[in-house]
Amino acid sequence: MIVTGIVAEYNPFHNGHRYLIDSVRQFYPDSAIICVMSGHFLQRGEPAVVNKWARAEMAVASGADLVIELPLVFSVRSAYYFARSSLLLLSQTGVVTHLAFGSESGNCQELQTIAHLLADEPAEYRDQLKSYLGQGYSYPVARSHALRNWFSEYQHLEHVLNQPNNILALEYLRVIKELQLNIEPIVIERRGSFRSTELSPFASATAIRQSLLQDQDVTKLRAALPLPSSQILEREFQRGAGPVFDQDLSALILYRLRTLPLEELGKIYEITEGLEYRIKESAQRCSNLDQLRQSIKSKRYNMTKINRLLIYALLNITARQMETFDENGPLYHRLLAFSSRGQHLLQQMQRISNLPILSRGSQVKAAFDGKWGSAVKDMITQDIIATDVYTLALPNPSLRTGGLDFTAAPVRVNYDPFPTGE
Repeated sequence: MIVTGIVAEYNPFHNGHRYLIDSVRQFYPDSAIICVMSGHFLQRGEPAVVNKWARAEMAVASGADLVIELPLVFSVRSAYYFARSSLLLLSQTGVVTHLAFGSESGNCQELQTIAHLLADEPAEYRDQLKSYLGQGYSYPVARSHALRNWFSEYQHLEHVLNQPNNILALEYLRVIKELQLNIEPIVIERRGSFRSTELSPFASATAIRQSLLQDQDVTKLRAALPLPSSQILEREFQRGAGPVFDQDLSALILYRLRTLPLEELGKIYEITEGLEYRIKESAQRCSNLDQLRQSIKSKRYNMTKINRLLIYALLNITARQMETFDENGPLYHRLLAFSSRGQHLLQQMQRISNLPILSRGSQVKAAFDGKWGSAVKDMITQDIIATDVYTLALPNPSLRTGGLDFTAAPVRVNYDPFPTGE
């Protein structure tokens, strides 16, 4: 049986995401689909526009069979760690055979050539990368320069390396080679532009969020969203469970930075080279998140990296903790939403996977209480903290309660991509 994995954030689930799922079923009509999805905080260091259960529901209502959560300590990470942990989680289901992902390039052979270099890292390439880093470039820029030098015959390489889906595609392929995973990649050419802020049938999630930031009228987005997504967004907005944007966390982040002792701030993951002094001074001087980020930004620290380290500080994730998390990798399958077919996949996973499957709040509580050991406890604790902080940013004050991870049930969606039988 073919089971295709998809790594996603679905912030929110739009027509491009539906196109990827539909494309998988064109290639493999009987394929089941398991999604690994970020929870309440995302890879670029931003909060999700609505909660993780609602976004997972959107995915299953549009064709996915099962959505499991990528733990917080991996979801708010650079592209490599985000990709590595997601693929480890998919591999550890014991059932995933393929990985589908979008790419602006759509050229699997070209992407694999570059990815294999990244996996092998010849000495000459490492020296070039080190040289650019020594000149003060951020890691993504330094790597781009080194790759352009190595692949001088690729005239359009800069375009490939500057596109966000291509960047993740390279990391997926790199991880598959590094870890020798028995997973076959399916590269789907992306439709629409990530950087475009125009609304269209294939508008990007960025364009959709920009529209919501200016005007919360979901009806304006109906052409860009599958019907279930627009219905779920409207439902969540009506009850005051969204939208949530980064500025909604501004006061919380400034409070955290102003009150955290300088020594403790220096222990936070990715705060290095004395950056804690600059952050501390900026937090005292700035009055909002935009000012704070601009004050910290530099040649070495781009805006995405700053966004992430502010989330690490907000959630108190230290470098020592992250090192342990990376050594262990994901340690559980946290179920967010499923279909009837997804329930059968869960049963297979329970027989095959070595990781615990957390499908009820009571199981999350058991993990938090240490049933599966201290490593699982520490990892799930960060998910719980993330949810508790996220709810403080909700528009409806009555929803800003804590402990939601212990009470919220996975969403069962009555969607069947095979209504006439398999």
